[in-house]
Formats: sequence, structure tokens, C-alpha cells
Amino acid sequence: MLVQKRKNQTMIKINSKLPSSKESIFAVMSRMAKTYGAINLSQGFPGYPINNQLIQLVHKYMNKGLNQYAPMLGVLELREAISKMHFKTSNYEYDPELEITITAGATQGIYTAISSFVSEGDEVIVFEPAYDSYVPSIEANGGKVIYVSLKQTDYSIDWEDVKKRISSKTKMIILNNPHNPTGAVLEDDDLKKLSKIVKGSNIVILSDEVYQHIIFDGKKHCSIADYPELRNRSLIAGSFGKSLHATGWKIGYILAPDFLTKAFRSLHQWVVFAVNTPLQYAIAEYIQNPDNYLQVSSFLQEKRDFFIDVMKDSKFKPIPSKGTYFQLMDYSAISKKGDIEFTEWLTQEKKVASVPVSVFYHEKTDHKVIRFCFAKDNSELEQAAELLRKL
Repeated sequence: MLVQKRKNQTMIKINSKLPSSKESIFAVMSRMAKTYGAINLSQGFPGYPINNQLIQLVHKYMNKGLNQYAPMLGVLELREAISKMHFKTSNYEYDPELEITITAGATQGIYTAISSFVSEGDEVIVFEPAYDSYVPSIEANGGKVIYVSLKQTDYSIDWEDVKKRISSKTKMIILNNPHNPTGAVLEDDDLKKLSKIVKGSNIVILSDEVYQHIIFDGKKHCSIADYPELRNRSLIAGSFGKSLHATGWKIGYILAPDFLTKAFRSLHQWVVFAVNTPLQYAIAEYIQNPDNYLQVSSFLQEKRDFFIDVMKDSKFKPIPSKGTYFQLMDYSAISKKGDIEFTEWLTQEKKVASVPVSVFYHEKTDHKVIRFCFAKDNSELEQAAELLRKL
């Protein structure tokens, strides 16, 4: 049934906080993939089932009757399990009671963290290409975004450029490590340089580490928690959607020193208050076995290597992915189209959906690079590569 506009409808005047906000590129490309029957390598969600043991654990806790509100902080068992998990990977143990808060996915945690500390006129340094939720969250809270572009060759950070962008109004620096959309990772030297830059300041760091368990080639994830100068001024955003292949569950967490956590929770309680109860219990039990999150890197590295191998006879040029489950490809040898036009054409005509990287830049900088998600069944990756090799 078509909904018709009502006659004589009164329109009130409103002031939108984000009047120029557009639909997320992930939603746009996934819808296009569905419309044109294309293989969806655009939006970052796994194309294979989660571990059946985890599903059974959810049933277990639902059947136990644990279906009512969880504590605002999150289920204690999960906070304790996260503390142990993080200690295993970073050698720093966050206090489950005072320094860990369960959120409705990492994006909610990130928005609440920004809202908790960024006020009208505050400046926030963002590295671009930047994950698309950061800038709207800053602007909705009256903050001013200060952009620092990653180096085009390897998507590393020019720390001298960062120093130049810091002012008396700088309230926050947002990091994303491993980095979406590029797959770049920060090294020990990067975080040591950042430590020197922020020392003695009142700058808060928000470190988006949702892909911390997806890092390749034997590298160690350098968490912000490994560096005392940074840890004592930082909030870390984590997510089980990535490491447990369950993006639709929207279970994340924020790690932070107690004084930052107190400020974060003062707002968090009014945003969602509590997060899905049986899922929290299920994850808490599941991650008691470290293999259930430590094996994710090798599992996805095999998929990265497989995708690169089946694409080797194509005209696409891979840009090394050191983490996440995304692979950038340079298509400049194939087409002169802009990356937005190229991805639309690729979806409609060649039946493979990807994401244009220019949308992650505020000035839509176009380097003829697009992003593929390789967290899919190998058969799907092979089918996509067969179509792409024909270009």
C-alpha cells in the first residue's frame, strides 16, 4: 500500500544537528548488491556461520532465565573475562568493576565516549581515510574535526604533521588500530611518538581497537594500553562482533581508567543503560578459552592470502593489508572512472560489490582505490575473483 502525503500537513521548523548527513556507504553498497544480485564484498560482515558452541551457550543462558536487564556496567562475568583477555594480549589488566563497561556495539561506545568529553568548539584530530561514524559523532556534539591524512604509500601517520595540528582547543585524538578501511597497523614507534606529543597535555585519546585480534604476518597488536602515558588518558573501544564473527549481536566494550570511566558511564546509562543479557553470559563463558579469539588472526590471514592469490592474474593491484578483514585494491590499470562511479558500475555490470575509499575522506580524495571484505567463504571469494579477473 502506497503512503500518500497528507494534504494540509503542518510542517514544524526544526534544526537538525546533522543536516548534511548522508546514508552510510555500507548500507548503500549492500542495498545495491541485493538489488543487482551482486556478490557482496562491500559491507564488513562475515559470510560464514559463527561457532555452534557459542549459539548453544546463548540457548543455555536463555533457558536459565537470564533474559532481564543486565547491570548498567555489564554482566560481571563478562567484564572479568574481558579483563583476563586483555591482560593476555596486552599485559595490562583493567579493573572489571571500575574500568570496563559493556556497550551496545563499539559504535555506541565510540559515540558515547565522544559525547562524554567533546563540547562546543573543542577540536578532535581524526586520521583519514576515517571510519564513517567518527566525524558525525564529533559534529553532533559541537566539536570541530581536524583532519590529518595518512600517507598514501603505506597509510602510516606523519607525526610531525600531527604536532602541527594540535592547539589549545585540542580535546581528543581518535585512533583506529588496526585501521579500517586500509588494513594498516600502528607500530611500537608510532605510539612512542604519540606518547611524547601528548605528554603534559589534557588531550583524551579514543582508540578504536575493534580489530585487535585480526592482525597478520606474526605482528603483535600494539594496544594503547601497553603505553602508560597513553593508557592513563585513553578509552579503548572493543567489539566481539569482529572477533567472534557475530556483527549482528552488537556487543562491545569500553576500557578506560576509572576517572574516565566514571565520566563515560554518567552518559552511557542514559543512552542504552543495559545490553543484551544472555549474549553477555554466553560470550563470557566462550572467551574463557583463549583459542576462541586468538585463532581469528590465522583464520582470516588464510582468507586474505587466498583472496590475493585468486586475484593475482587480475589487473587489480593489492595494497598490503596488515590487519582487519579488508583488502584495498588499486584499479587504476583498469579504469579512469572515479572510485564511486567505478564501484557502482562494478556492482551493476560485473556483479561484485565493493566500497570506494574516497568516501572516507572529507574532501572525497580519490586515489583509484576500493575496499573488498574477504571475510567470506572461499567459494564466494573465488567466484568474485573469477568475475574481477575478466576486467
